[in-house]
Amino acid sequence: MSSLRQHGYRLLLLAIFTLAWSWAAWEPLHPDDWLLENYLVFAALPIILLSTRIFPLSNVSYTLITLFMCLHVIGSHYTYAEVPFGVTLGEWLDTERNMYDRLVHFSFGLLLAYPAREILIRLAGLRGFWAYFFPVDITFALSSIYEIIEWLAARSVSPELGIAFLGSQGDIWDAQKDMLLAGLGAILAMSIVLALNLWLNANTWRDIRNSVQVPAGDRTLGETKLLQWWRKRHGH
Repeated sequence: MSSLRQHGYRLLLLAIFTLAWSWAAWEPLHPDDWLLENYLVFAALPIILLSTRIFPLSNVSYTLITLFMCLHVIGSHYTYAEVPFGVTLGEWLDTERNMYDRLVHFSFGLLLAYPAREILIRLAGLRGFWAYFFPVDITFALSSIYEIIEWLAARSVSPELGIAFLGSQGDIWDAQKDMLLAGLGAILAMSIVLALNLWLNANTWRDIRNSVQVPAGDRTLGETKLLQWWRKRHGH
């Protein structure tokens, strides 16, 4: 794909998100909760836009990121516990709970694990098994960090706003279930990527096997490396 076409596609994604965000920002159901939810957008969007010039990702990654952010701002318009589609989703799953927040947490892993994988492969040089494992690992870690941030933010505002922001709907295990769903979404995403790689790349299994083999000349770190540095520093 030419550079001009890539630029045009990314502008299209930005326009789609801008429309979604503008709709969500127009008379939200709970303005204070809308603002809390959008701190994530205010922090992430400039980073994404600036990084496109320094470290551009694939159009696949940008599409997945845009879709997740659109899902997030829809939740911010209603609050996650009051999104109309969440009621419908709850009926499909035979529960009275509004399930939109569960959908978004699952989508966090499903949609963002691949961009994380692309970054890890290109910057950290991950390969084989580790290129599938660490996106899942990072998803669990980021999900837990978000739950901690969510808890701290909810403690800092009024009780009514905190309850709306948490969206736990009376479930004492809400945070743990959200983290689990995010992880399951990431596992599904990496399973899809693995299946595609097995189909399209004949070397996939070989790369996975090689990535978990101990390389020739491997040495322990810890005290071994410290002693090596010490001897080098003192001329031994």
